[in-house]
Amino acid sequence: MDFIQTVIFAIIQGITELFPVSSVAHGVLTPYVFHWNLDPEFLKEHFLPYVVMLHLGTAVALLLFFSRDWVNMLRSLFSGGQSKSRKILLLVIAGTIPAAVIGVVFEKTLRHLFSSVTSAAIFLIINGLLLFLGEKASGRGTKEVEELGYGQAFIIGLFQSLALVPGFSRSGSSMTAGFWMGLKHEASARFSMLLATPIIVGASILEIPKLKSGMNGLLGMSIVGGVLSGIFALLAVWLLMRWFKTHEIKAMRPFAYYCWIVGAVVLLSVYAF
Repeated sequence: MDFIQTVIFAIIQGITELFPVSSVAHGVLTPYVFHWNLDPEFLKEHFLPYVVMLHLGTAVALLLFFSRDWVNMLRSLFSGGQSKSRKILLLVIAGTIPAAVIGVVFEKTLRHLFSSVTSAAIFLIINGLLLFLGEKASGRGTKEVEELGYGQAFIIGLFQSLALVPGFSRSGSSMTAGFWMGLKHEASARFSMLLATPIIVGASILEIPKLKSGMNGLLGMSIVGGVLSGIFALLAVWLLMRWFKTHEIKAMRPFAYYCWIVGAVVLLSVYAF
């Protein structure tokens, strides 16, 4: 990928990794929409290490934005008695377990089976339905994160696993499940971002050993992409948290409309031309 392609791809990945519109689908659709004829050798040998650098940028952005939460959670391990931060840490662990296990077992199979432009567009439309109908059916939640039960956190983690299929959004699925568990919109968005952090960090760590052998001269370009992805991910999470703080109803509708429009336009372009 050249410099311009790296900039475009990093910006899109940084935003869509946290917005409920599926970064994986956008990773599939972006080269198609911009008519990039990427080198098959790059896609086969270097694309995964390249994407890992973008995810590392996103992980750093999440850790920075929620640094107070993570510091408090870590401190709670060394303090006596129960605390709100310790409860949230245990909830994050409970919610991370299903996504981590399912991801290790099924990720390559699912992404290989559903990584075409057509399937990504179809599942993006379905993701929009999940966002729209899921929020509509949930009503207005009243719970804060620490009021969740561990079983409820586990269920939210299960929904997060839908993101293994390109088109489904990790944040969208987990936030929708959070609404069903009775969380306020802002609390659901916050818990979704906290859940995303260990998953993204863990996936990045698993792929880091491939960076040295896989970059082959692309390291500098990948670092640029990682930095840009992190900057735009930080902007995205800031905007997202402000949005859900001020919109306790119909907050998911703009994202649902976006998924429907993009998915439909891509499908029309595939079959019309």
